[in-house]
Amino acid sequence: MNRFYQFCVGGGRAYETLVAENQRHLKMVHDDCGFQYVRFHGLLHDDMAVYSEDAAGNPHYNFQYIDLLYDYILSIGMRPLVELSFMPQALASGGQTIFFWRGNVTMPKSLKKWSGLIEALLRHWTERYGEDEVKTWPIEVWNEPNLDGFFASKQPFKDYMLLYEAAAKAIKKVSPSYLVGGPATAGCAWITEMVDACAEKGLPLDFISTHTYGVDGFVDEFGTQALKMCPDEKSITKDVKRVAEAVRNSKMPDLPVYFTEWSSSYSPRDPVHDSYHQASFLLTRLKDSWGSVAAMSYWVFSDIFEEAGPGPQPFHGGFGLINISGIKKPSFFAYKMLNELGNIQIVCDDQRTIAAKDDSGVQVLFWDYTVPAQEKRSDQQYFIRDLPPRSTDPAEIEFTGLKAGRYELTLYGVGYRMNDAYTFYHDLKGGRSDANLSRTEYDYLQNRCSGAPVQEQIVSVGQDGKFIFQRDMRENDVYLLVLKRLI
Repeated sequence: MNRFYQFCVGGGRAYETLVAENQRHLKMVHDDCGFQYVRFHGLLHDDMAVYSEDAAGNPHYNFQYIDLLYDYILSIGMRPLVELSFMPQALASGGQTIFFWRGNVTMPKSLKKWSGLIEALLRHWTERYGEDEVKTWPIEVWNEPNLDGFFASKQPFKDYMLLYEAAAKAIKKVSPSYLVGGPATAGCAWITEMVDACAEKGLPLDFISTHTYGVDGFVDEFGTQALKMCPDEKSITKDVKRVAEAVRNSKMPDLPVYFTEWSSSYSPRDPVHDSYHQASFLLTRLKDSWGSVAAMSYWVFSDIFEEAGPGPQPFHGGFGLINISGIKKPSFFAYKMLNELGNIQIVCDDQRTIAAKDDSGVQVLFWDYTVPAQEKRSDQQYFIRDLPPRSTDPAEIEFTGLKAGRYELTLYGVGYRMNDAYTFYHDLKGGRSDANLSRTEYDYLQNRCSGAPVQEQIVSVGQDGKFIFQRDMRENDVYLLVLKRLI
């Protein structure tokens, strides 16, 4: 089983992940969805208190908040995919910032001091965690430097390569085994340019990283844009395959490719993130990208996420797999179902099915994907309504080669009014999308969206080893069928 979809998940900014509730959400997505790494912005931002200078301009480093954060990540069985951003104010060459929390996006006033900070950080990690541990952490330099909002430069690629070179050399100075890469661009930019520049200058480059989203455009800093989901079923997938092919045809054809951000929309206020449609959207893109790249990191695991400021309502279109108070969205259940698949993949030609097995039995994840009929309406107009699906062709799964005997059949589901917190929320609030929840309503949503099986029974398989399962389907329904052999 190629578990590229579990390699990493996004997590907002570093300081947010010091919040106790956010840490609970991170442990939840590790335990239930199987994510192994977490990536976030702002590791070097001033709220992490990493860098300061004395009156004479001498650098002072403080890694205590980073230690608290990384100790927690490691304690729950995860690891960091390090993103080196943004610029500490005392090291910055200018005042341009991004987001509610004002991440500084300018070049350092001194590349020597920038290099010194990165070297000191890596030496600290080596002393605290050991080289064998740190060499498993991919280290990504900056975030989306091709966008002015994230990187203030009149010559962005040239300046980024200066920033990257200083950081990469500092990292490799501490240990040649440490992994460094980039360019972490929006919209799959600078892929061949990055490889060519590193090859020509002899710079270290251990992986390529970039981002893609299912709407046109790049960044919606404060969640004010009216966006529309791309109707093309190959959105995202086309970018994934294009980047993979570009790397294969480059001067470094064996570089791993990490998509360190991806989702249906780049806006932190897009209700598609809360909708039941999100589950089938994610699975469709992952299945169609299978085998192309080393990792696809969903952006992000929790709605405790403050780029546009703290979320204003329980369901506000936030990126998270989980809402602020811990209610699981349909997207969470899509990843939880993927995590239930066994370690051996079974060949299946159906594009909306993933089958697997392990010592206990067989698992089949199957779904319908139907592009929402938005016409000219934006996501903010379309996905805030009750959206009943139409019936589609029923699903039929035929098993062969099973051992004869009795099996426990368990079916899990997500779709319209099935682990569908957002629709249930609208029911409670009479269609309003700006209402808070009482404690009783919160408990109700938690119970309705627990992920409990939708069907359980004992079935028998004869000596011919065959079994057929049928299920009525609606648009964008997702099901996981588990057959567990009883001894």
